[in-house]
Amino acid sequence: MRIDLHTHSCASDGSESPAAVVGSAAGAGLDVLALTDHDTTSGWAGAATAAQHHGIALVRGIEISSRHDGVSIHLLGYLQDPTAPGLLAELERCRESRETRAQRIVELLSRDLPLDWDDVLEHVEPGATIGRPHIAAALVAKHIVTSVNDAFASYLGNGSPYYAAHYAPDPVQAVRLLGEAGGVAVMAHPFAGRRGPIVDDSVIEAMAAAGMAGLEVHHPDHSGDEVRHGTDLAASLGLFVTGSSDYHGDRKTNRLGDRTTDPVVLQQIEDLASGVEVLRP
Repeated sequence: MRIDLHTHSCASDGSESPAAVVGSAAGAGLDVLALTDHDTTSGWAGAATAAQHHGIALVRGIEISSRHDGVSIHLLGYLQDPTAPGLLAELERCRESRETRAQRIVELLSRDLPLDWDDVLEHVEPGATIGRPHIAAALVAKHIVTSVNDAFASYLGNGSPYYAAHYAPDPVQAVRLLGEAGGVAVMAHPFAGRRGPIVDDSVIEAMAAAGMAGLEVHHPDHSGDEVRHGTDLAASLGLFVTGSSDYHGDRKTNRLGDRTTDPVVLQQIEDLASGVEVLRP
């Protein structure tokens, strides 16, 4: 059984519709897919319909942006109740902040580049969570850069003079909110220093103490040493280990099924969750 537990659609910053992500997953030979868009569950319905059509199991999830001492931490949540009031309110605050942050970045960029907010909106699906990848897509379309990676390296990275922060909850708070919603929390790409600053293991220990259940150890942005460290840390904290592609369609080079999760771990996730169930054909 091939299981990929971290993918994105155009409901956040992927390039494909939720239904198309599921279709791509089926075409890639996956048996189980998790849709984990940033700070939104708006893609669940479309993905669910497509999963039944393609005969693939769907794990409904999310990726929540959190922050500790200025360092961004992404938290994957699986099978949570999307109507849980505490989590719902926090996600709405995150989405609103992401949009105003994107507007600030574009305002700064527009002082030096031929780019405006309307250019960015051309790359945002209705209701999607707006993020830097949408700005990157606009920069590519305007031929200011040649690729999304080039956009981040040149203009959108955390150290850029055009950078602006957005609101994000503390990771321990995010873990607790997911738990209250019946979801299962897993830290995404915890050791991927090439993406930006990372937190030390003490923060991961605090998240585990708050109820986090796993670490996404097998990820395209982790080196062999980072995989070994993550495996050892997870074992010491009693956490399970997942593997995922972090697929974004053509906005990243990550391919579906590049990294996969053991079926035993999927069963652990199902056993821990009390929000919604895995949708099986």
